[in-house]
Amino acid sequence: MNLSVSPSAGDPEAESPAYRVRPAAVADSAEVARLAGELGYPAEPTEMSGRLAGLLRSENHIVAVAEGAHGLLGWIAAEQRLLLESGKRVEIVGLIVGDGARRRGVGKALVEAAEQWAAANGQASVFVRSNVVRTESHPFYERLGYTRTKTQHAYSKLLLNASECPS
Repeated sequence: MNLSVSPSAGDPEAESPAYRVRPAAVADSAEVARLAGELGYPAEPTEMSGRLAGLLRSENHIVAVAEGAHGLLGWIAAEQRLLLESGKRVEIVGLIVGDGARRRGVGKALVEAAEQWAAANGQASVFVRSNVVRTESHPFYERLGYTRTKTQHAYSKLLLNASECPS
């Protein structure tokens, strides 16, 4: 995967970026887990390592990270899926920017990496879902040109006890 994203003109870091966006590696698992935990998705590094390894093997997924001088500042995950009702589409399924790196262009650069990947895979659009409680993310996506297309409810059902779930 070739990622050539750097902060855009007009961003405070455009002339001397303090980070670079690159494809994720399994070696990033601990930092990816740390960032996920910041947003309320705790995971052990070994658990994250297994997830990340699986996604990195898939041609239908991209995981990219923004790397600063002292570690990861954020990550994005997107997937291309085939839907019976609407065909192929790319959806951003995770975007996390660390608390200390927000409002520095990191999220925008990560979204641009996912958009580049989608375009390289022949997709003309990218979808994203944003939890209603993440109110700061809604104007972020709108500033990047995303439009709200619907509001929905999400449901889940526990099928097995946690101790019975396969890894």
